[in-house]
Amino acid sequence: MSEEFKGKGGKVKVMYVRSDDDSGKRTENPRTGKGGGRPATSGKGDRRPRRDDKPGAGRDRYSDRDDAPSSSPWRTVSRPPRDYNDDGSTQAEPAEKGYVDREVIRRQRAEETRVYGENACQALFQSRPDSIVRAWFIQSVTPRFKEALRWMAANRKAYHVVDDAELAKASGTEHHGGVCFIIKKRNGMSVESWLENAGEDDCVLALEDVGNPHNLGGIMRSCAHFGVKGLLVEDASLLESGAAVRTAEGGAEHVQAISGDNFSDGLERFRKAGYAIVSTSSHKGTALYQAQLPKKMVLVLGQERDGVSDATFDNADMRIAIPGSGNVESLNVSVATGVLLAEWWRQNKA
Repeated sequence: MSEEFKGKGGKVKVMYVRSDDDSGKRTENPRTGKGGGRPATSGKGDRRPRRDDKPGAGRDRYSDRDDAPSSSPWRTVSRPPRDYNDDGSTQAEPAEKGYVDREVIRRQRAEETRVYGENACQALFQSRPDSIVRAWFIQSVTPRFKEALRWMAANRKAYHVVDDAELAKASGTEHHGGVCFIIKKRNGMSVESWLENAGEDDCVLALEDVGNPHNLGGIMRSCAHFGVKGLLVEDASLLESGAAVRTAEGGAEHVQAISGDNFSDGLERFRKAGYAIVSTSSHKGTALYQAQLPKKMVLVLGQERDGVSDATFDNADMRIAIPGSGNVESLNVSVATGVLLAEWWRQNKA
């Protein structure tokens, strides 16, 4: 319905009454037929939607995304999706924003490891800086890592100065010693490669089923102290664990993992190359201080509970035991290593 009346100056004013059905629509100028202003409101309480009214407002903006940030120290690498060709090979598609190739991340994590501890990281930087991928420091240790910081800046290696809590997340432990490196793992050397450069007075340590990282760290520290550089192990990556490297206090940089497809085959290859295989036991064999240890030998130690396997013990060229009071059944494997290597050093190197 409409009504007309004249205002001042004789101009005609027109008033239009809007129906309820039009309350949510934009107003229209009836004279020109063009759209008007903003949508009409139904009452005083109505208002325009605010930013906070959006669905999900107030939540973490990454909460529903697969690429949400995490405390993992490994980088998230985006790669294009792949299609398979007829021959089974893959072909890269153009990159799609936000796509994450999880296989690349898994491969990257398998090739890298975390090491921490001030002495361990200092020794690693001096020995193989190119293996460093990323680093974290707390402020108090940075003066002692000035050379490393300059090198990383010059070589475009990412590093972060963080607080203690953040470093605990990056390193995965509270016993980080103020610094953590992400490094590329070293691969184990083959027996054949080791033999090419072996000397006449070479002692190699062989570890059968020894996997505790703290024991491995103590063993590597003793090896470094007594000049034993080769460790025959079933899994070379065990020597690269953060706990083992930190316990070694820099000794891990002075030893080389030797590995192969089979532990017993590795021992046999050393025997054929002129090494004596010396096995150890807590109660059987010649007393250590009555034995003449060969200059060129492979010293085999096993886990503390069971020692070396029966097959390894029986196939050895020499069997020795560390005499003692008998108050305890045996020594910790890392302690036994130190005692045995000290005697080998005394007889052949001192």
